[in-house]
Amino acid sequence: MRCHLLCKGLVLFAVFCLVSGKLVPEGRILLEFKSSVFDPSGILSSWDFSKNPNHCSWFGVSCNSRSRVISIDISGCCCCEGNFTRVCSNSSKLSEFPFYGFGLRRRTCSKGKLVGNLSPLIGKLTELRVLSLAFNEFGGEIPIEIWGLEKLEELDLEGNSFTGNLPDEFVGLRYLKVLNLRFNQLEGEIPGSLSKLVDLEVLNLAGNKLKGSIPDYFGPFHHLEGLHLSNNQLNGLILDRYGSNCRYLEHLDLSGNFLVGQIPGSLGNCRQLQTLLLFSNMLDGVIPSELGQLHKLEILDVARNNLSGVIPTEIGNCVQLSVLVLSNLFDPVLRGQASSEELSFRLSHSKTDEYNRFQGSIPMGITTLPKLKVLWVPRANLEGKLPRDWGGCENLEIVNLAQNHFDGDIFGVFNGCKKLQHLDLSSNRLTGELDEKLRVPCMTLFDISGNLMSGSIPRFNFRVCPGILSLSNELLQTSDPASAYLSYFNYKARFETVLPFSGSKAVMVHNFGGNNFSGSLPWLLISPTRLFKHIDYSFLAGGNNLTGSFPESLFENCNKLHGLIVNVSNNRLSGHIPSRIGAICRSLRFLDLSENQIEGVIPQSFRDLKSLVLLDLSGNKLRGRVPEGLYELKHLKHLSLGSNNLSCVVPSSFRRFRSLEESELSSTNTEDSQNAEAPPSGNTTVNRSLDPIEIASIASASAIVSVLLVLVILFFYTRKWVPKSRVQVSESREITVFVDIGVPLTYGTIVQATENFSASKRIGNGGFGATYVAEVAPGTLVAVKRLAVGRFQGIQQFDAEVKTLETMRHPNLVTLIGYHASETEMFLLYNYLPGGNLENFIKERSTRAVDWKIIHKIALDIAHALAYLHDECTPKVLHRDVKPSNILLDNDCNAYLSDFGLSRLLGTSETHATTGVAGTFGYVAPEYAMTCRVSEKADVYSYGIVLLELISDKKAFDPSFSSHANGFNIVSWACMLLRQGQAKDVFTTRLWETGPRDHLVELLHLAITCTVDSLTNRPTMSRVVRKLKRIQPSSVR
Repeated sequence: MRCHLLCKGLVLFAVFCLVSGKLVPEGRILLEFKSSVFDPSGILSSWDFSKNPNHCSWFGVSCNSRSRVISIDISGCCCCEGNFTRVCSNSSKLSEFPFYGFGLRRRTCSKGKLVGNLSPLIGKLTELRVLSLAFNEFGGEIPIEIWGLEKLEELDLEGNSFTGNLPDEFVGLRYLKVLNLRFNQLEGEIPGSLSKLVDLEVLNLAGNKLKGSIPDYFGPFHHLEGLHLSNNQLNGLILDRYGSNCRYLEHLDLSGNFLVGQIPGSLGNCRQLQTLLLFSNMLDGVIPSELGQLHKLEILDVARNNLSGVIPTEIGNCVQLSVLVLSNLFDPVLRGQASSEELSFRLSHSKTDEYNRFQGSIPMGITTLPKLKVLWVPRANLEGKLPRDWGGCENLEIVNLAQNHFDGDIFGVFNGCKKLQHLDLSSNRLTGELDEKLRVPCMTLFDISGNLMSGSIPRFNFRVCPGILSLSNELLQTSDPASAYLSYFNYKARFETVLPFSGSKAVMVHNFGGNNFSGSLPWLLISPTRLFKHIDYSFLAGGNNLTGSFPESLFENCNKLHGLIVNVSNNRLSGHIPSRIGAICRSLRFLDLSENQIEGVIPQSFRDLKSLVLLDLSGNKLRGRVPEGLYELKHLKHLSLGSNNLSCVVPSSFRRFRSLEESELSSTNTEDSQNAEAPPSGNTTVNRSLDPIEIASIASASAIVSVLLVLVILFFYTRKWVPKSRVQVSESREITVFVDIGVPLTYGTIVQATENFSASKRIGNGGFGATYVAEVAPGTLVAVKRLAVGRFQGIQQFDAEVKTLETMRHPNLVTLIGYHASETEMFLLYNYLPGGNLENFIKERSTRAVDWKIIHKIALDIAHALAYLHDECTPKVLHRDVKPSNILLDNDCNAYLSDFGLSRLLGTSETHATTGVAGTFGYVAPEYAMTCRVSEKADVYSYGIVLLELISDKKAFDPSFSSHANGFNIVSWACMLLRQGQAKDVFTTRLWETGPRDHLVELLHLAITCTVDSLTNRPTMSRVVRKLKRIQPSSVR
């Protein structure tokens, strides 16, 4: 019996060992993985042998029939709906990026996050098919063992913080179909080894820090359905061959990079393409008509590039198109992956950086697309009449054609668009009257401001409206890409372009301002089906010719709203403010009635407007006293009652008026109540009536001051005729030093070192004075800029301005060492640069080897300097005389900008040259020369001229141009050659032969863009810097 039991036990033990030999190692690997991470939410709590020895039933683990682990799927949040990845509220990294996740699927999710490094032991799970750890907080480099998993089909590490480069060689992954590394911190270039993953269906490397060009091997990927490379730092061209073999490609997203060149027409061969996102690059040329072959295309976004030409009518053949974005004043590029410099640039230009400039109007075929939901083309240089046929607009929800040049009337144009929620036609040249059948009461945004519209503002037909979009945290929670655009544009246009309200979930804006509307004010133009406590409504009709009284009916439904804004300023309204306004409209937030003809008193019921933030009643005919209860409104920040006939008592409670930021009570008879204190705002103007005794005292004092003033004037008048020999001169001979150069600097030393500013020591002449070299000690040289006394400000103002110049420090600005200022002498001391100036450098180029690296370095150095002056100095500094002789070089060809900020010493305005045009003929921007109006774009123009001289060896008005026409300059010459296809003739022979030619042509395009007549089309210097970095020689990156 004992023997039988012993044998049975041995058999069971053998079976256990056999089984455990297969199961235990993989279970232990999983436990090792668990022990290597921090699991604050207990996601892996089921991974416990003592509670459950079957590792195949652990959370997120799947096994095959032999109990081998084939899938680990643990995502950090629930991010899957349909074929569109949903951005969760706890993914702050992604919460600002709207166009996200097209073509991805995710199966399982958890509510917590794992933290730590990814264990290399995962590489021992040799049967693994799926590894999905998206939206956790893994960091460090991706273990090399992961790339060796032979049978892996899906690798999804999205939304973590992995660093390092992609491997140079993929030793495994031969069956990989999905590689999703989106939103990490990967660097380097896309490796050539990716070309071995021939079965890839989805490649997603978006939202990293990848550089270099897009590899040319993506064309042969026969099964590729989704290619997502957006929001990196990729440069170069979109190659024509990408469209040669893309039969399965459904989603192509290259947005948010620095791609240049043209959109290849071969993309029209990608017949399965559903989304094509190329926005926020540097693409130029035209939209290729071949894109009209994409009959399955649903989304096309090419905004924020440098495109031109007409919008091709062939786009009307894309019958599935639901979203068409050709320009966009909002920057949708994700901020998280950008460098601090790039982030600063994008934030400061987030609403203005649009360079697409098309010709003509909207083609008729686009307005009849049956599934079109979004048409977004603001500030795109479009002109002409709007199409009359919008027959396919039954699905149209958003139209933005603002800031173009459309003219004519729009009567009846959009009446059939029953789902239209957002219509922005502002800042065009539209005329005529509005049709009362237009569904304005149902629109969340209707903006016709800044046109030439006339007639009365209709009351429109109130109808039942479809549900309003919520603008709370559900901004990006949508399962449909088109809906993501709808949500994003609604949010940006309606929520960010008006003052946001605390607790508000939706905003409606109806803007009729800045037209020629006449007649009386209508009641609130909002459908009864929109009157909800979560809606803020803005009615804006300022700057028209509206007449009649200010009606109480305007506020009848006010208390059904969360908040109300009313602006009817600059009209001809009369009558009284409704006495019951405080009772019937407690949700009133902003009320601007300024510059009308309103009479009577300010109603006492204003004290009940507890939500009021802004009140402007200035420029009317109001009388009486200001209600004391007005000063008790705790949310009031802006109060303007000026230019009325009010008698204002400022109560003692006004000192506790903490919320008030700005108040204007000027031209109002203001009395202090007992123990009253001045209002807390520094912008408040209070005038108090004076009694007779005070008036007499002031008159006497004024007479005494007048007599003294006359005596002083006579004193100085007689002094100026005294011969100079009789005047005792006691001038200061001090030098103020900002930078210690190790040598004492005195006035005498400078005069002696320059030989009393002799011509032999002169090294340059400029618009502000001559420059001399001074050897103040053996081997120590400084540059002395001698200024013309009498042209500049008085000494005190000069001192103040020079000390401001001293604070301007940048590696590419010459260093201000010190200065001297007296009645007879003024000069500035700078560091001496032995390489001379750029003017001489260009003249002597034939005697030295000058290649692309040197040219690019000089161009980038000066661009950096100007971008600093324009964007980082407060207030901004305009140079106003950028030219080669004001660009200095050291022996290594590092470039430095000189004479910066000297225009400040002249005492002229920073934006208007009141003393005539500063600058040098040939480099002065045309708008500056003709109007004396100067902005930073004038410096951009001058910089463009310098670039053209730098690459061509020609002068701004080179003698060789005389054979073409009078006034033919370097810009005309370069544009002519470019149009004729002879761009190579712009460059010096050596420069063109040594190349790189594609980068040289890009530099030429940049120079010409800097010198266009339109200020709007000229780039900022920050954008110039960004473009130059994209074509930086590889050896200096």
